[in-house]
Amino acid sequence: MSKVDEILESIGSLTVLEAAELKDKMEEKFGVSAAAPVAVAAGGGAGGGAEEEEQTSFDVILTGIGDKKIQVIKVVREVTSLGLKEAKEVVDNAPGPVKEGVTKEEAETIKAKLEEQGATVELK
Repeated sequence: MSKVDEILESIGSLTVLEAAELKDKMEEKFGVSAAAPVAVAAGGGAGGGAEEEEQTSFDVILTGIGDKKIQVIKVVREVTSLGLKEAKEVVDNAPGPVKEGVTKEEAETIKAKLEEQGATVELK
């Protein structure tokens, strides 16, 4: 069994709380967000420093909904394939992700649409 297989086996046996703690410690140790370790791991450890720093996948995080809650829900429905109930839950549970793993262009478009309705948005 390779070292990578052993690590995967160990991670697979973690409880949800232990996995969350592992994520937090990895973010702290490597100075990355939860989305970045996936990209770094996929690129391999032998890649150049510039490769690891370039982010290709972005998460759109709704941090505030502003005064136009209904319009924000409409935009969430527009940019995702969520139904009314699910979109309302995303807005009601802010701060939280609206859409994850999108290109920079798509993330900026979504951010602009949400901010146009008075929401505050963060890209990670």
